[in-house]
Amino acid sequence: MKIGFFTFIGLLILVLAIFFIGNRKNMFSSTFTIYGTFKNVNGLQVGNNVRFAGINVGVVEAINIVTDSSVRVDVTLNNEVRKFIKKDSKLSIGSDGLMGDKLVVIAPGGVTSTESVKGGNQLATVNPVDVDKIIAKLTGVIDNAQTLTGGLSEIVAKVNNGQGTIGRLLNNDKMAKDLEGTVRQAKTTMKNVHATTTTLNTDLKAAQSNFLLKGFFRKKKKKAIKDSIKKAQESATPATTQPAPVKQ
Repeated sequence: MKIGFFTFIGLLILVLAIFFIGNRKNMFSSTFTIYGTFKNVNGLQVGNNVRFAGINVGVVEAINIVTDSSVRVDVTLNNEVRKFIKKDSKLSIGSDGLMGDKLVVIAPGGVTSTESVKGGNQLATVNPVDVDKIIAKLTGVIDNAQTLTGGLSEIVAKVNNGQGTIGRLLNNDKMAKDLEGTVRQAKTTMKNVHATTTTLNTDLKAAQSNFLLKGFFRKKKKKAIKDSIKKAQESATPATTQPAPVKQ
């Protein structure tokens, strides 16, 4: 009786396990198969889940290498979701969480076609991102950042130690004061230049009103007017052309 009891319990556990596994792998429901072609399956394995709208609707049935640049992935889906998957739906490879197993994700269609998919149809695919290439690029960026950070650290250290022009300027009070004095002197010089220019303009106006120099400035003004009139006449007069000789 003990042997029979343990045998019965073992068979019951086996049946429940088969039912549970079969239910998860869609062994006891009506199914249909579709496929897609990828350049890289990114670690996908047979038996992984197929997800549509966040719901597991099937499993990966087979993975076969077609050529050196394409891999065919066959998936088995529940017949109940056939009406929701259109012929323009797309297959892609995702992850179940951040570090979970790979799975096939079906993107909804209906944009260019409203016809439901049929068994044996091929769907368009979206190739997964090559993680190795991304890691290689990130490694290069990190290396460049380290080099740049090291260079900046050396520059800051030299400035703090008073090396170089900027370092001496920031750490040497005498140079800073000399530079401040130079700037102050330049401002004073510019003020003197402006004052001198104002004085010259005043003197020039006074000279123009002087009766001894009025004739000189009047003649200069008349000459400038005549030159401008002459240039205007020359530009307005068309160039003369020689008449063509008449044939006898």
